[in-house]
Amino acid sequence: MAYYHPQFVHFAIALLAAGVVLRALSLLGRPTFVGPAALTLLLGGTVAAVLAAQSGTAAHGPVERIPGVRQAVVEHEEWGKRTQNVFFGVVAIEALALILRRSPRRRLILASSTVVGIIGLVCLYEAGAHGGQLVYAYAGGVGIRSGDPADVERLLLAGLYNQAQVERKAGRGDRASALLALAADRHPNDPEVQLAAAESILVDRKDPSGAIEKLRGISPAQDNRSMRIRHGMLTADALEAAGQREGAAAVIQGLVTEYPDVARLKQRLDALSKPRS
Repeated sequence: MAYYHPQFVHFAIALLAAGVVLRALSLLGRPTFVGPAALTLLLGGTVAAVLAAQSGTAAHGPVERIPGVRQAVVEHEEWGKRTQNVFFGVVAIEALALILRRSPRRRLILASSTVVGIIGLVCLYEAGAHGGQLVYAYAGGVGIRSGDPADVERLLLAGLYNQAQVERKAGRGDRASALLALAADRHPNDPEVQLAAAESILVDRKDPSGAIEKLRGISPAQDNRSMRIRHGMLTADALEAAGQREGAAAVIQGLVTEYPDVARLKQRLDALSKPRS
């Protein structure tokens, strides 16, 4: 059940938000279908909220074991349970309104449902905000949801790449290069990862000769246009940095011949053709 937590959450958000809005509109008395529609959505949304809470409880174990994540898990879980309980109250009020459908107090009861529903939406928002923080700030559940080791490997790759960008921006090129070298070592057959590592050798290590050697070992597929352009542009950058402008121009010329519609290739060729000032 843990696997379906994101689906249940999104159904709960959509159904409950729409249900509360329609319940508020139903107080106007028109159109007549709004009231029954609000009740249906609130019931469905509450069921989805229960399923979201149960699936979240089922999913929290492995996530909670990640160092530093437990408090974020607890806060998300608490807000989820608050949301569920508040909408239990909304459903109870709706049931009372249904029982007293001929009573003059029915309108007041439905107004109460609207007020409590708005409180529930606040709780729902907080649960969603804490859930978003758990996923995007702590990577809670990312990579481990399916149980597929390949997902964990992709999580590690994303972490290595993004941390390398942080190190690069901070001026710690040696650390950035080390991280991308590790990524390349773990993904020897992935040309995109290999290109990122080659770029790091050039940009972070300031080693054009090493980058050229690395690039020579990368062969983008013939049908991968963007990869071939990126590989060629990076090769030209490395050759130029190594003082081989003619070689760089030759690489770009080959790309221009192959992809004559790409303006930036022509601009790069023009720049290489101009004498240095």
